[in-house]
Amino acid sequence: MRVFITGGTGLIGRHLVRRLAERGDQPVILSRHADQVRRDPSMRVREIVQGDPTTSGIWQSAVDGCDAVVNLAGHNIFEERWNAQVKRKIRDSRVYGTDNLVAAIGQAKHAPKVLVQSSAIGYYGTPAETELTEESPSGSDFMAVVCREWEEAAHHVEALGTRLALIRTGVVLEQGAGALGVMTPIFKWFPLGAAPIGNGGSLVKPATGRQWMSWIHIDDIVGILLLALDNPQASGPINGTAPNPVRNVEFSRALAKTLWRPCAPFGPPDPLLRAVLGEVADVITKGQKVLPTRALALGYSFKYPTLETALRALFAKPPAAPKPERIPAANTGHHH
Repeated sequence: MRVFITGGTGLIGRHLVRRLAERGDQPVILSRHADQVRRDPSMRVREIVQGDPTTSGIWQSAVDGCDAVVNLAGHNIFEERWNAQVKRKIRDSRVYGTDNLVAAIGQAKHAPKVLVQSSAIGYYGTPAETELTEESPSGSDFMAVVCREWEEAAHHVEALGTRLALIRTGVVLEQGAGALGVMTPIFKWFPLGAAPIGNGGSLVKPATGRQWMSWIHIDDIVGILLLALDNPQASGPINGTAPNPVRNVEFSRALAKTLWRPCAPFGPPDPLLRAVLGEVADVITKGQKVLPTRALALGYSFKYPTLETALRALFAKPPAAPKPERIPAANTGHHH
């Protein structure tokens, strides 16, 4: 299968590209920095197309003749402090990129049979205790609106007879990247070791981490993307989260244990985190309880259904001494 991929060099993209190549598929990667990607030893055998998904261009013709498209492109929400300009970039990179991909599919003589479109559980907003499935309504905060517009842009592909699967990705766990890339250093500088994050918005109260966290191991989100590519029944929204969401405080304890760090009973107040991280702190301090109803119904079997198994697998080698300095710093990767 020839698979055209945007965002192929991001956190999820790299893993997907590797898995596709391992099983004999041909990943075709769109990149704004094609030469750089070609020099990357882990990407060497892949087909790289030069282009920016947010602007139409000659790259769109490369979609013709591909069997499938996976759209993972979008400005990394953890990359820089949010301001009006960064928020615009977060939105436009997703919406315009999708518009241009749909246009490319529309122009193709041999159009792809399926578009696997990335979205995020941010779609649901942050209702505190509700169990959320693919049927749940969308929220009204910034990320919910972005996800809704992102998905709406993709829906136009259905009129072209292309199957559409929308993967609403949760908090992807990968060592040193994405959310763990942000949280692990916080656990380093907080003097008591690891700590819960998020307290329901009180200005002065320390964090108790009662909010839900819908996480997924990197291997399982790739597994769900492959299921969406392969299974003709996979269409519409599919939650990319593990079947056992946990409260942030449980997550913090489990991560502390895995990192050989103590875990404080409470953490820094939300405003402190906001001072350090900016508005993106809300993505970590507020949460949702999202269940992968559709993935399970389609027969997906999770490799890491529980947080303990996921973290153990990610941090399989315990540090020689429990020094937090050994934890890799955050790198960039697409996360929603």
